[in-house]
Amino acid sequence: TPPAPVDLVLPCLNEAAALPWVLGRVPEGWRAVVVDNGSDDGSAEIAAAHGAHVVTESRRGFGAACHAGLEAATAEFIAFCDCDASLDPGLLPAFAARVSSGAADLVLGRRRPARGSWPLHARLGNAALAHSLRRRTGLPLHDLGPLRLARRTALRELGLTDRRSGYPLQMVVRAAEAGWRVEERDVPYLPRTGTSKVTGTWRGTWQAVHDMRRVLAAAGTEAR
Repeated sequence: TPPAPVDLVLPCLNEAAALPWVLGRVPEGWRAVVVDNGSDDGSAEIAAAHGAHVVTESRRGFGAACHAGLEAATAEFIAFCDCDASLDPGLLPAFAARVSSGAADLVLGRRRPARGSWPLHARLGNAALAHSLRRRTGLPLHDLGPLRLARRTALRELGLTDRRSGYPLQMVVRAAEAGWRVEERDVPYLPRTGTSKVTGTWRGTWQAVHDMRRVLAAAGTEAR
């Protein structure tokens, strides 16, 4: 069997309700890599029943799950998407076209929220971090959303070390340091279906902001 053109990594923690819709939207010919990060609602079994390749990551953390997916991927291109039905993986072929043509090295989804999809405190935290990222890297980015696509081997060469909420920010910072062409594309942000809504709480948002500020503070000073 020829390798899939893109491996789509879906970090998963108790997303049984959302998985059927998400996996049903995976582009034809792509491989869905669902990284189960400690679910107790049967998410792993549902993912396998819908044809996904399931990876187990026992260490909790968004970055730990994403990186386990990166390690398990084999395709030339790798994409990431949340597994709670807030983002449509069916939009990713347009991202792949930009990277495969050489127009960009990393494409991110800039979330355009539907009503009720993005709590104000989470939106404000994201905006503040995006502002800090623009000052730090000079990249004209407005969102640190999880929908993204790049070449797998190039992404591995960035040597990402964060295993918490700072993982997506560290990816962009190191891509900028490496001279990558990074761009955004507008994507709809939908009300979430999944049960794992940690980042929808004040506590979860504060923890994510703390993790990302830690990554920004370390950028440029850590040993590479």
